[in-house]
Amino acid sequence: MISKRAFLGSAAGAAAALFSARAVPALADATTYPTRPVRWIVPYAAGGATDVLSRMVCQSLSEKLGQPFVVENKPGAGSTIGTQAVINAPADGYTLLLTSTANAINASFDRTLPFDFAASIAPVAGLARIPLVLVINNDIPARTVAEFVAYAKANPGKISVGSSGIGTSLHLSGELFKSLAGVNWVHVPYRGSAPGLTDLMSGQIQAMFDNVTSSFELVNAGKIRALGVTMPQRSDVLPQVPPIGDTLAGYDTSSFYGVGAPQGTPADVIDRLNRAINDALDEATIKQRIAELGAIPLHGDAAQFGAMMRAETESWRKIVDASHLHKEG
Repeated sequence: MISKRAFLGSAAGAAAALFSARAVPALADATTYPTRPVRWIVPYAAGGATDVLSRMVCQSLSEKLGQPFVVENKPGAGSTIGTQAVINAPADGYTLLLTSTANAINASFDRTLPFDFAASIAPVAGLARIPLVLVINNDIPARTVAEFVAYAKANPGKISVGSSGIGTSLHLSGELFKSLAGVNWVHVPYRGSAPGLTDLMSGQIQAMFDNVTSSFELVNAGKIRALGVTMPQRSDVLPQVPPIGDTLAGYDTSSFYGVGAPQGTPADVIDRLNRAINDALDEATIKQRIAELGAIPLHGDAAQFGAMMRAETESWRKIVDASHLHKEG
């Protein structure tokens, strides 16, 4: 007969041994991550600059880490559908999210969000920052930001300014410009930049805020005119165009992209991904492609990217609140 104390002791020992046996494979799996394909969710349609950049980085990660990193496009609802898919995925490092300015903006703009992005997505690494540019139709009699402000003040409510959609960085960059310049115009939202740029060239709208990625070739070809870039420094693809902040003090916006994972993803997995992504950004072909897009690579560890995300979220919140723009559902 075994005593109750001995029985409990042996049971506890067996449980500890069982826990240890189960814990070892989990630890080994994290150490050797990845051991199977990884999903990289892009919450936008295929074919855009973000999709191209994602596929290049995923190819590099596949080569570096020995497992396929597969891009899945899940567009819709201003990136919410793709973001929700990652939030609902297991926190094991096998589902990643292409994070962007939309996530930082929606935190304050979209009051219908079914999640708290900051609490649900862990930062992994930055990818790139893209300046925006104020472009106008060639028939508008303005060649500088100051001249455009004067023209807008002389024609209040008569200028149509396009963007890639309500609540986007392009739209809110225009709202910040309006506030700092003290001008008023009609906002014309499009489903993406391409139709807006088409209407801008034809004169259906007079101006537009756009990512340099999709507009600099039109500017350099003389089809539209660029007045100012939205970041404090000039863009390498539009070196002749000064910052808007040179005329409107404090003006500073841009788009950014990075990588996130479900909150709770093991820290060592995030660290391994971060190092591999940073290494990918240093590869000659990827560096060249980022430069060709007019983008700026974002290096740094996960904590630095998280700090940047928080700063961006707060910056856009101030613009959203000042513009009284909120999606209520």
